[in-house]
Amino acid sequence: MNEWFVALAEQGQAVLVTVASVEGSGPREPGAWMLVFENGEIGTIGGGRLEFDAIATARDVLAKGDAAPQQRRYALGPSLGQCCGGVVHLAFERVTADDVASLRVRLTERATPVALFGGGHVGRAIALRMEGLPFDLTWIDSRDEIFPSPLPANVRGEHSDPVHRAVAGLAPGSLVLIMSFSHAEDLDVLAACLHRRRERADLPFVGLIGSKTKWATFRHRLEQRGFTAAELDAVHCPIGVPGIAGKQPAVVAVSALAQLLQAAPPRA
Repeated sequence: MNEWFVALAEQGQAVLVTVASVEGSGPREPGAWMLVFENGEIGTIGGGRLEFDAIATARDVLAKGDAAPQQRRYALGPSLGQCCGGVVHLAFERVTADDVASLRVRLTERATPVALFGGGHVGRAIALRMEGLPFDLTWIDSRDEIFPSPLPANVRGEHSDPVHRAVAGLAPGSLVLIMSFSHAEDLDVLAACLHRRRERADLPFVGLIGSKTKWATFRHRLEQRGFTAAELDAVHCPIGVPGIAGKQPAVVAVSALAQLLQAAPPRA
């Protein structure tokens, strides 16, 4: 959602609407935001009548030129035509093109680092579905010219040969998915991840694509390399959330992304 600062520079002013707090159930979490311009909006604070009324309030702030921030309380009940049952407090703040630098800091969401090893069908399907998700993806492969262009803004392609060498440079806290074109590469990457977890304990999720048979073979080979049962029990193989049986690349990709969302740390 990087187009907001271009729109703010062009239109000169907007109202930043932010979810200040939520009591009970609400459509978005605290910190969610949208910018309301004289013509158009960017972002969302939840949709429905809540957002409709918030846009009207923001345009009224623009029309009056109100400079002081203000807050309003919205009960998500029959009077608003919504049945979430909670209460949302929205903050309204007039901003101008002069505020772009500070807004870049305030509105940039913290993304969870993800490392994806493998540029095959499933890897590509995952990478191209990253747009809009709270992840910062490093997509790694040992082959040249494997990455399509353009990539989503939160995806960066990285060539590494041998591919497992890239494990040492992963951002702390990375969620790792392993699905290279070669089982030998997969094994080397997984072993490198397990070594790093043993030494630094900073890769909270490691997932390996494959069947139960593949994992049984890998597990035996990794045991021979000295890894313990506890270390191997922490590997997720097969990847994906339970109950999704399809093997089409897009289906596996969506299932794996759902699993990453479950594994990601809670967002403040």
